[in-house]
Amino acid sequence: MSNKEKTIESLQFFVTELSSQALSHEIHGRIFNSQGFTKLGQKYLDHATEEREWVSKFIDRILDLGGCPKHETPQTLPVCCDIHEYLKADNKVSVDGLKVLDGHMDCETLDYASFDLFKGYYIDEEEDKAWTDQQLDLIERFGINNYLLGQL
Repeated sequence: MSNKEKTIESLQFFVTELSSQALSHEIHGRIFNSQGFTKLGQKYLDHATEEREWVSKFIDRILDLGGCPKHETPQTLPVCCDIHEYLKADNKVSVDGLKVLDGHMDCETLDYASFDLFKGYYIDEEEDKAWTDQQLDLIERFGINNYLLGQL
């Protein structure tokens, strides 16, 4: 398999996975809004939009490389109506996702433009994980009820 084919395969992997994550974030944003936690709900709705933008960038890069993006069925993800449980689960997805992303950032395989795209996404994911870590820390320090008051 050529480097270009490997790059397209990596890009496609993230198109599929991020599509699933974007839908998960939208579902949870709507759940949190329906529970009255509008700040947290909007955060996750915005996050869903941001992930869809990354999907578009990955699709565009596949096309730039002469590939044809696939519409693959993403994985089924659990839905959590409990905010604390969801934040813990979302944090685990971030930790695992950064490890997977790191494995796709092969400097010997990727062209400069694809590497820069993956690098930008990696930085964005690190920021998302830092935010989730902060939320979990706030819950730990102040308790879930006090945390949720701030999310109204």
